[in-house]
Amino acid sequence: MSRSSTSVPLDPSVDILISASRIHRRINVLAEQINQDFAGKEVVLVALLNGTVIFLADLIRRISLPLRLDFMGVSSYGSGTESGTLIFTKELRLDVRHRHVLVVDDILDTGKTLNAVLERLRRLQPASLKTCVLLDKPERRSGSLQADYVGFSIPNQFVVGYGLDYDERYRNLPYIGVLKNPPPAE
Repeated sequence: MSRSSTSVPLDPSVDILISASRIHRRINVLAEQINQDFAGKEVVLVALLNGTVIFLADLIRRISLPLRLDFMGVSSYGSGTESGTLIFTKELRLDVRHRHVLVVDDILDTGKTLNAVLERLRRLQPASLKTCVLLDKPERRSGSLQADYVGFSIPNQFVVGYGLDYDERYRNLPYIGVLKNPPPAE
């Protein structure tokens, strides 16, 4: 059976929480806000690997500003669903001193990962430092951290798709979904 390139792969083990079309509409709004807020400035986008890649690709195609792109590798999950030890797996290549930096992440959950990244970046003395996340889970926050740009606020559910994974699976789903039979928390 042949699939057209526009068909949406459905996974029977995942309930759709946010459709692909809603995601793309919201990314258009986020990009417009970023374009307005950083008008006349060059921006360094610092994307956190790996879950952010799909969101980042769609977002930067809609940003009309001059920009530079770099990545930080940060891991806080093992093979389960609970946050583990934070490990930096890739550092920046670009010098962000006196530059306008926008950190792009897939999800703001407890805030531990983003807080650690922001602390690290502040030491590099950027001109400004803002954050953009596709998903925000405010119920899980362990501090007062708020992202500057938020795609969607979601309930405290383990989500997959659109770059987010469970045990490195489900990243390729074009929507955000919730596992019908979530794994037990570790």
